[in-house]
Amino acid sequence: MSEVRIAAEPRTEFGKGASRRARRAGKVPAVLYGHGTEPRHLNLPGHELMLALKTPNVLIRLDGLDKNNLALPKSVQRDAIKGFLEHVDLLVVTKGEKVEVEVPLVLTGEVKAPGVLNQELVTVRVEVEAHNIPGQVEFDIQGLEIGAVPTAGEVVLPEGATLIDDPETTVLTVSAPRVADEPETSTEAAEAAAE
Repeated sequence: MSEVRIAAEPRTEFGKGASRRARRAGKVPAVLYGHGTEPRHLNLPGHELMLALKTPNVLIRLDGLDKNNLALPKSVQRDAIKGFLEHVDLLVVTKGEKVEVEVPLVLTGEVKAPGVLNQELVTVRVEVEAHNIPGQVEFDIQGLEIGAVPTAGEVVLPEGATLIDDPETTVLTVSAPRVADEPETSTEAAEAAAE
């Protein structure tokens, strides 16, 4: 699991105006909470935070705080049009603590021809130690035939990870290819037009 260091500064101003000023200065308002502590309001450098959030379930070490400075992003709000970061909620984590996260599900292999693959589940929700969050979970589909409908319970998880999703959730389906109606031959079409 990757860990990124980011400088954090406590936020003393609140409200929309203060948040706008922080964003204009290249900072992102954030709230750090968890472990029964009072929520802590912070400003984080926007560019470094944006780069860190490109890694799913990244652990962020917040420099410049007195304690509880390792956090996991739980909620990220972006501008709907421009996509810039507006606000981030961070959850305090400690070594050995288990957290619930969504991990990308990556399919490996190919289904047996002429089957058509339709992936239903793109992430799996697991409980795992905060320092051992996998970057992805692989699921081997090599040789699956038409009619195959594997479920989340069949996904092999890394050691120490427990499935949170319903084990009966469909991961993917393998169906027969659609066959388009055969076009009429020119003589059949001419006979139909003559009638």
